[in-house]
Formats: sequence, C-alpha cells, structure tokens
Amino acid sequence: MELSERQKTIVEIVKANEPISGDKIAESLGLTKPTLRSDLAVLTMTGVLDARPKVGYIYSGLSFEPLLHEQLFETQIGELMTSSIIVFPDTSVRDATTSLFMYDSGSLYVTEAESGDLIGLVSRKDLLRSLLNNQDNELSVAIIMTRMPNIFVAYPEMTVLEAGKLLTKHEVDSLPVVESKGSKKVIGKISKTRIMEHFIKMGSEGNK
Repeated sequence: MELSERQKTIVEIVKANEPISGDKIAESLGLTKPTLRSDLAVLTMTGVLDARPKVGYIYSGLSFEPLLHEQLFETQIGELMTSSIIVFPDTSVRDATTSLFMYDSGSLYVTEAESGDLIGLVSRKDLLRSLLNNQDNELSVAIIMTRMPNIFVAYPEMTVLEAGKLLTKHEVDSLPVVESKGSKKVIGKISKTRIMEHFIKMGSEGNK
C-alpha cells in the first residue's frame, strides 16, 4: 500500500504549517474535516503524523513504509493466536466456570473429545445466566452453549484485518482459530486484545 495523492498533500500541508488543526487542513484542501478522517487516521496510525490534543498535527519525520502496512494488517493470525481453553459437552457448568476464571478467559470452546472438532462456545454471559436461572450447577455446558454453525471462526492464514472485521461486525471479543479454512479442529484463539497488542508493538517499533 502507498499513500494516496490526497494523503501526500496532507503531509506536505502539515510540514509547511505545523502545528496545524484538522479544520485548517480541511480548509486548505477545500474539504470538510469528516471527509479527511480516514486519511488522518492512516497517517497518524502509521506514524507519519503525530496528533497532539489542543495543538494539532505535526510531521513526525518518518516516511510511510509499505512494509509497516503489511506488518500491521497483513500479518496472519497463525502468528498471533493464543491458546484456547477447551471443555467438552459433558463438562458441568461448575467446572466450566472454574476454568473460565482460572485462565481469565472470556469464553470456552466446546469440542468433541475424540476429534477435537468445535461444536459450541460458552461465554461468561452464558455461564452467569445459567447460574442465575438454575440452582443445579452440575448442568452440562452442552445445554447452554451456542452451537455451530452460529459461531464465527478464524484460521491461521486469515489476516489481522480480516479477523478484525469479523470481530467488529459480529461484536464478539474473540474467535476460535481452526486448523484450516473449512476445518472444525480448534488450535487456538484470536482476541481483540491480542490484535491491539500487535498494533501497539508494531507502532512502537516503527517509531524507534
């Protein structure tokens, strides 16, 4: 990815007039500030510009490197995924709740014991709802879990950008990572937190 002509023009405007507000940049281009929001976001996220509250935009001195974009958005999930917490259909709500808090996880993946295939997902809300509505915490998670195919998954070759779009679109905090596209065997998970850690790391390294 390369900067668009408008983004290059924005950089030149900031270089010549720093510090400069977003409104002044928009005025210089004959556009509205909302129109430039995505351009300014790209330039600040990649470190080309620095946005300072109550001051404005300044040029950081860094040039835009296409490699940085690839590292940010094209990194494959297989490089970032973390371990998933697995339970089985006959695991009790009591034991599932213990596992969830022991590993500080937002969700548990329910798999077939023999195949390792994903068949369901249990979230904190599912467990809390079950504990509030039922006195019997020996109930199996198979009764309260969200079942396939109502679970969105990632796979190792999926990019950070693709996974991020899924997380945002479906308003979930994490996705189970399966062995390959079309597979059901769980090998890990990718979360909003892990993706944010990736962005922060890449941004910090890019500003060194």
